Parts: sequence; structure tokens; C-alpha cells
Amino acid sequence: MAQDKQEYKKANIEFLKAKRQENGVEHLSKGVLYKVLKQGEGKGMTTPGSVVSCYYKGSLINGKVFDNTFDQGYAEALRVRDLIDGFQIALLGMHIGDRWEVYIPSTVGYGEKKMGDIPGNSTLIFEIEVVAIV
Repeated sequence: MAQDKQEYKKANIEFLKAKRQENGVEHLSKGVLYKVLKQGEGKGMTTPGSVVSCYYKGSLINGKVFDNTFDQGYAEALRVRDLIDGFQIALLGMHIGDRWEVYIPSTVGYGEKKMGDIPGNSTLIFEIEVVAIV
């Protein structure tokens, strides 16, 4: 079992290493990576105290989806400072209308601990679309 966890951790690290080399993948702080899927108009400035209305889909490197607000038909309102560090880092760089695919290392995600269906040491992949910033 411990070997499986180490292999899983290594697979997630290797995934991020490969992602860093892909064309169009940009770097943010603390190892967070992103790819612009759609550029907004550059309006709105997110701060840690902002409430951001956004759609998002979260998945793991194996493609397993653990959360998807696109399917519910309405955006979620989230206070930036209440989110995991990696999600905050991404949102602080986004504007209204931006749609990014974001790759969050476990160190700024859920870390080594299992969170629901998300194993410890998981890279989190989020597709995020910002609809409004309050």
C-alpha cells in the first residue's frame, strides 16, 4: 500500500513536469500552472476578499472528475480567501470572461491527506471560467 502511494505521488510529480514543457502552459507562483482556453476582456480585478462567481470542473490526472458546476447550469459564488491556495493563486490572475485550465500541485491543494474521493498527493486539474467578481 505504501508503495502504491509513493508511485501515485511520483506519477503526479511527473505529470506536472511534463505539463511545464507543453506549449501554451504558463507558470504562476508555488508551481501552479495554467493554459488559457478563452481570454476575457480583462475586466475585473480579483482580491483575496473578492467573491467570484465562476463555473469549474475539478479532475485528477487520470481524468476522474470530482466536482463539476458546469453541469448544474449555474455558477458558484466563492470567496477567494476561503479556497485552497492553488485555486486562490489562479483566481487572483483571472478576469471576468477568462476560462483557464489550471494544474495545482498537491502542495497547494489538499497535500498528503485524502479529501473525500481525492487521494493524498493529488495534482488537481480545474477548468475555471470567471463570470463575475464582487
